[in-house]
Amino acid sequence: MRATFEAELKYLKDELLLLGNLVEQQIQGAVESFKQRDPQLSRTIVEKDDEVNEKRYMIEEQVLITIATQQPMARDLRLLASILEIAGELERIGDYAKGIATINIRMGEEALLTPLVKIPMMAEKCTSMLHRAIQAFIQEDIEEANQIPREDDEVDRLYEEVYSSMMEKIVHDENAIQRANWILWVAHNLERVADRVTNICERTIFTVTGDMKEIRSSDQ
Repeated sequence: MRATFEAELKYLKDELLLLGNLVEQQIQGAVESFKQRDPQLSRTIVEKDDEVNEKRYMIEEQVLITIATQQPMARDLRLLASILEIAGELERIGDYAKGIATINIRMGEEALLTPLVKIPMMAEKCTSMLHRAIQAFIQEDIEEANQIPREDDEVDRLYEEVYSSMMEKIVHDENAIQRANWILWVAHNLERVADRVTNICERTIFTVTGDMKEIRSSDQ
């Protein structure tokens, strides 16, 4: 009975890793499509969001089947509940990637207001945090799970720099409002990715300790 349960847990963790990798690729691809103004790549990202959704629902279904058939207790139940929650967080991060790709499509032939510097930096930091957060969950590394959310400050700082830069553009040219908004929406989506990563880290700590607490980035 226990061997069957362990096999099901391994399968679920492997599927969660695959979903995490897929979502990472979606974020990277969406930002690259925006940077290069590549609508075809953006359409590919939008279409692939269905794959993200399907994998999330498959994981959810398997978790519920495992709970019903194995009747786990205590830590095992927390682990399954966390897999369920993290799959949902990853699906939402996938939605942010789809949102960025959709913005690029909606822009049509419009040129970027300014070359992108901070946004690719945000994307790199967010995907790094995401990758390490999933690894920390799989390895039950609560030290790493406590550390990763501190890096959200860097993402927030980059967002503020993007925001200030766009406001300055608007002040000097009111015709730049729409193009500034495109960039701000992309930056906001990336900021939200980092917030979702913090939620994943909180779930890792809950799984290991049974303590559900909010992790704040600035005042650890």
